[in-house]
Amino acid sequence: MQLNHKTYGSSGPTLVILHGLFGNLDNWQTLARKWATDYTVILLDLRNHGRSPHAEEMTYPLMAQDVAEFLEARSIDRCHLLGHSMGGKVAMQAALSYPTLVDKLIVVDMTPRLYGRGHDDVFAALKALDPATLTDRREADALMAPHMADAGVRQFLLKNLTRRDDAGFRWRMNLEVLDRDYDQLVAPIGTLGQSYPGPALFVRGGKSGYVRDEDWPGVISLFPKAELATVAGAGHWVHAERPGELEGLVREFLR
Repeated sequence: MQLNHKTYGSSGPTLVILHGLFGNLDNWQTLARKWATDYTVILLDLRNHGRSPHAEEMTYPLMAQDVAEFLEARSIDRCHLLGHSMGGKVAMQAALSYPTLVDKLIVVDMTPRLYGRGHDDVFAALKALDPATLTDRREADALMAPHMADAGVRQFLLKNLTRRDDAGFRWRMNLEVLDRDYDQLVAPIGTLGQSYPGPALFVRGGKSGYVRDEDWPGVISLFPKAELATVAGAGHWVHAERPGELEGLVREFLR
């Protein structure tokens, strides 16, 4: 599968960035422009997201393979790999499965462990819509509001709507497969005996519960050279809430 992508910069080492669940490459454009002064930054739409192809299977080994195939098709032998949330798990799996492709690994607010279901309200809000019958995004927002109180999250999700050629809208993401295979997306990654030997930076939001102190031994077992940084005041969307701090942490780590 060849993933949709966008490139910023044309010199320096390659930095590949992977977005989270329900997201797309647009979520990282602001930071990509910043890092592009020193790196060739490539943003990817993961399968069943953004403008990348839809597929019937949604597992971390397959998504890691997508990334490896993307790099191979462009003759990129090694890269720095950054992933947030679901994209963080894809990045971790890619580093474990294809360690020679990953020079340095950066994971934003995610660990390899099993997570509980945390998006049932999101799926309820998304399934409250019939995109084909919508007249505008305000109507969509109103239909989602009873299921999702956070207006910011609703606006983030509505970025997945795109107009049809005839009338109404459609989802860019493959909502049916994301809903059906959700248990695959909260599953743990890594198998006994696997580890990534390279440098790894794990960044967590100080107000987020995704990376707990008790998770660290599990991280180290797979990524023995990992280091942890905490961004005070940030929740799960560290790149949106504290972009300056994240930009600096990544620059320092990659140097």
